[in-house]
Amino acid sequence: GVFMYNHLQQKVRNAEALAQKYKQQQEALSAQLQVVYEHRSRLERSLQKERGEHKKTKEDFLVYKLEAQEALNKEKQDSMNRYGALSSQHKILKNQHEDVKKQLLDLQLQHNSLKLEHRKTLETHSQKYAQLQQEKDSEVANLQDTVFKLREESKLLRKAHQEVHSQLLSAQ
Repeated sequence: GVFMYNHLQQKVRNAEALAQKYKQQQEALSAQLQVVYEHRSRLERSLQKERGEHKKTKEDFLVYKLEAQEALNKEKQDSMNRYGALSSQHKILKNQHEDVKKQLLDLQLQHNSLKLEHRKTLETHSQKYAQLQQEKDSEVANLQDTVFKLREESKLLRKAHQEVHSQLLSAQ
């Protein structure tokens, strides 16, 4: 139980560290997206200035603008895709974290239940052991008493046997 508890605690710490890592990545992506928006603003200002200064190169400028817009949209789409993936992963990890918390709670309850059951079993065994020890001590005392009586009886029988033997020898 302790090993499992420690194992689950380690998994929870790992999940928390991973969640923190994803949060930092999300913040970094938000900062990158802000940079992209600022970059876009600068490009649009630059393009307007170029229109005013270079009317002759308007076609080249429009081509450039379209390319820049596509690149920006592609970057934006890539960022949104990465953000969506990270968000999904974050939700999955959050759910896993909740599951691990529930498992930990269940294991703690089970551990407490087993601890209580162990304590009751230990008390029962202790009582049975004390009872058996008392019965053994009583039985040993009875057996010692019986041995003593049998020795006394044996002495009396030997004495009686000796007397009978003496009488037989006298009679002969």
